Amino acid sequence: LISAGQQGMVLNILVDLHPADLARIVSHLSRDLAKDVLQWLPVETAGEVLAELDDDYRAELADALPSERLTAMIDELDTDDAADVLADLPLDMAERIIPELEDAEDVKELLSYEEESAGGLMATEYVVVPASFTVAHATEEVRAHADAIANIFVLFVADDLDRLVGQVSMKRLLLSPAHAKIAEIMNEDIISVPTNMDQEDVARLMERYDLVVLPVVDPDGCLVGRITIDDVVDVIRDEAEEDIQRMSGVAGGEEATDSILRISRGRLPWLLLGLAGASLAAFVILAFEESLAAASILAGFIPIVMATAGNAGIQSSAIAVQGLASGDVWASDIKRRLGKELTVALINGVASALVLGAGILLVGSLFPSGMHDPVQLAYTAAIALLIVIVIATTIGASIPLLLHKFGIDPALATGPFITTS
Repeated sequence: LISAGQQGMVLNILVDLHPADLARIVSHLSRDLAKDVLQWLPVETAGEVLAELDDDYRAELADALPSERLTAMIDELDTDDAADVLADLPLDMAERIIPELEDAEDVKELLSYEEESAGGLMATEYVVVPASFTVAHATEEVRAHADAIANIFVLFVADDLDRLVGQVSMKRLLLSPAHAKIAEIMNEDIISVPTNMDQEDVARLMERYDLVVLPVVDPDGCLVGRITIDDVVDVIRDEAEEDIQRMSGVAGGEEATDSILRISRGRLPWLLLGLAGASLAAFVILAFEESLAAASILAGFIPIVMATAGNAGIQSSAIAVQGLASGDVWASDIKRRLGKELTVALINGVASALVLGAGILLVGSLFPSGMHDPVQLAYTAAIALLIVIVIATTIGASIPLLLHKFGIDPALATGPFITTS
């Protein structure tokens, strides 16, 4: 229908869908068809769809839209979403659009913050009142901002210098007498974050304290924005996806809409790193060429030992990365953590070694002509397996902790890196 230019029929199908569902449909269309859909949709809906798209595809699509239409779409968004869209556009295009926006100054300020910081995550739409206001006066203030702010979860309270001193939930505001002072009902025990806090720490904070909105303050304690739970859910998802990709040997940030060249560029370095590591392993094996020639059956157990060691290393590193990401594991836990992992490695190593040794003895008894000395072979393979499981588990548990201590993403210490080492 889009290809045939059936605008009325297309809108009849799409107009009642949620912007997030529309974005999923648009992301599966070619750029030209997606551009047509965004041209046909009501400008407010089209803006919300644009904000829901993946970064690279959004930038490609925005570049294809007429400047006037794109400006109108961005103008309908909250300041934080508008800043996200503009950050993905070519610099010259963004500089042309910003002055035309209704909230140009607020958007320009948001763009000055690091993209993955509290300042880059926050929105500048919020309701703030002085403590001297009555409940009735504050309620009128909420009504006055209702059209401009999608969700008003709390009412912020500031002093004469614009410093944040408290907040009032909507429930408390509605249940309080109209003549009561805001100072009497506000909660002064509030949690706020500075503009430079990393977005992952912001998400962890909101998750820990079950917050739906978090105020952002400047170095003087003045309120400059708020972060809402919907933004944090996106952060948690994005950070988890990035960690999973890095743990799989893919550069974090790969999206389904990325080009073939971009995907290849993100994966190839890790494949080459794994190739280099495997080459080192090959040199080690070649150093024992004479031993393997004398007992060629040993070569058959090399992949068993290497694969089991790799699995053990990935298990311990994945748990360490998960603990660091959630904040459950601290740098000071390294001794206790390594002690626990070493004990687990010994238990699992002994169990795996016994299973392998018993398997070799069983095969040796069933096919006595196939093995010269099954007992000696069972001892050799079992001890080798025990040793590598202990080594691999120790490496897997310690490397993420060490990387974290030096400010490097511990998710890099998994996948090909651990398997190779």
